[in-house]
Amino acid sequence: MTPNPPRVDAALVRSLRADLVSSRFTVSGVTDLLGPMASAALDREQALPAQRVTARSADPCATLVRLFTLGDPVDAAEAEAALPTLGVGGAVSLGLLALEGDGVVALCDLRPYAADDVDWWVASDLGEVATGRPVREDHVLGIGGASATLASWTPRPHVSRALDLGTGCGVQALHLGAHVDEVVVTDLSQRALAYARFNAALDEADWDVRSGSMLDPVAGERFGLVVSNPPFVITPRSGAVPLFEYRDGGVAGDAVVRDLVRAVGAHLEPGGVAQFLGNWEVPRGTTWTERVGAWLDGTGLDAWVVQREVQDPAEYAETWARDGGHHVGTADFNAMYAAWLDDFEARDVESIGFGVVTLHRPRVERAPFADLMDVPWPVEAPMGPTVLAGLAARSWLAEHDDDAVLDTAWTCAADVHEERHALPGAEHPSVIVLRQGGGLRRHLTLTTVTAALTSVCDGDLTARAAAAAISGLLGLEADAVRAEVVAFVRDAAKDGLLH
Repeated sequence: MTPNPPRVDAALVRSLRADLVSSRFTVSGVTDLLGPMASAALDREQALPAQRVTARSADPCATLVRLFTLGDPVDAAEAEAALPTLGVGGAVSLGLLALEGDGVVALCDLRPYAADDVDWWVASDLGEVATGRPVREDHVLGIGGASATLASWTPRPHVSRALDLGTGCGVQALHLGAHVDEVVVTDLSQRALAYARFNAALDEADWDVRSGSMLDPVAGERFGLVVSNPPFVITPRSGAVPLFEYRDGGVAGDAVVRDLVRAVGAHLEPGGVAQFLGNWEVPRGTTWTERVGAWLDGTGLDAWVVQREVQDPAEYAETWARDGGHHVGTADFNAMYAAWLDDFEARDVESIGFGVVTLHRPRVERAPFADLMDVPWPVEAPMGPTVLAGLAARSWLAEHDDDAVLDTAWTCAADVHEERHALPGAEHPSVIVLRQGGGLRRHLTLTTVTAALTSVCDGDLTARAAAAAISGLLGLEADAVRAEVVAFVRDAAKDGLLH
């Protein structure tokens, strides 16, 4: 039988929070306790190094790690010492612990989380590391790679209202509290909403918690920011694969993400942003930009979609068959693997992309921009400031014609450097590269014209004056140089290589 999510009792939750602080059950406290090796192993869902460290420590933090992170039984007296204000009785009353002989066991995962020097705690269902078995279909996921990715990429302007769509246990909503006046969270899973309410109480957050599927609970409402880690995993409908609520939207193919792209604009204020993760199928003979680009048609939204990873159907099946705790080579794993391959084959899917979708409702009447790009390499973290700056730059470029671009004096960003590569003994470089140190960490290969342009991008000369000087110096046709300069400036400025 699956334990119920913890219940909210304001007084007991306050006592729990006080004990977590006093026991240094925080990100920094746990990291200091475990050390880099055990911490890294735990991030890979390998418990043994952390078990070895905590087994020989009497620190209250070690007791809480054993209980809530590793899922190990703990002597009741040790638990009482680690939770002196709440006590074992209070923890049992909240539904965090259960008595087991002379010891106690955790009924949920509870772990510290932090961002921008703020400490939080996040409760969720016990994972495979703690239970040693596959998770249930109604499993409520805790802090995972996808939630961390979304949090990193979310822009954080101050807005009056924000929506966390498909909140799960509430990780994204915790981040929103720092820059949003009113936070609305929704989920179809009642179990997830119970965890979200508990986490809001534990972390002293005030959320408007609503039940329902996708955008249904906010019909007719608009927001300055919508964030979502939706159930985007493409799942066969054959019945061979468990339908995990945290990852499966109940439809075939990539329709969950497609429908969100097409519907979310009705819920964005002018200037509002939607930020979410997604998968998309790429049928044989097409490209991902064609598929996702077709979703954008008619929405009226600016779109900036960054594809971060591509898998073939077999890789995708292996990833998600393992995700629920099933092991390679078992009958269940093989049945799921085959079901995924059959499903993709039925739609002639050649590959599956994963990426970050940023949508923006323009503040003024204009044609929306669409920028779909592949960025498979490491980027700066957090990416939110880059996304916010990138939206502003792309909006400016969409609202200004080529003459305005030429009449602007541009400056190379401080994190941009020029690299020159030459063959041994050569007098001149054969390749010149402009490389960005932060943000998307893009690099642009320069031509003779654009190398000359970047050498004078110091905020003094307009691009028009620079183009005229370059065409005269190199003896090139003026119109062709201006066209090349405009195209380069638009490409470099959108991602912050030029300001």
